[in-house]
Amino acid sequence: MVLRDIIMARSRYFQELLAGNEGIASNILASRLKLLEAAGMISRRRDPAQAKRVIYEPTGKALDLLPVMVELIRWGMKYDPSAAAPAHFLRRLGEDREGFIADIRAVHDLAGDRSAPQAKGRTRNRASTGKR
Repeated sequence: MVLRDIIMARSRYFQELLAGNEGIASNILASRLKLLEAAGMISRRRDPAQAKRVIYEPTGKALDLLPVMVELIRWGMKYDPSAAAPAHFLRRLGEDREGFIADIRAVHDLAGDRSAPQAKGRTRNRASTGKR
């Protein structure tokens, strides 16, 4: 659920993750974040705007799980129509699954580009991100 919120809801800060719908305890969240970082699923860095805050971002390894996550969401909606997923999310998923996945990946790729020093001077090809 933590990884889902980092990827799908674009939650980047501990407090955003803590305030999520799951009602996770802060010590459990801290433990999950450490496990995800140790597994290479997320990276953490200091927020340049507020040095005391940490930004959590999905790695490429985590983003490779997007097709699986999307299918789990679709499966959940089939068997539990009351599952919480925004209507626009479901509509887009139904209309263009691959484009939806590419757009989520591109948002995280671009966010990483803004923060990564080695990304300076690199250009993005629209075809490679799935953006239209």
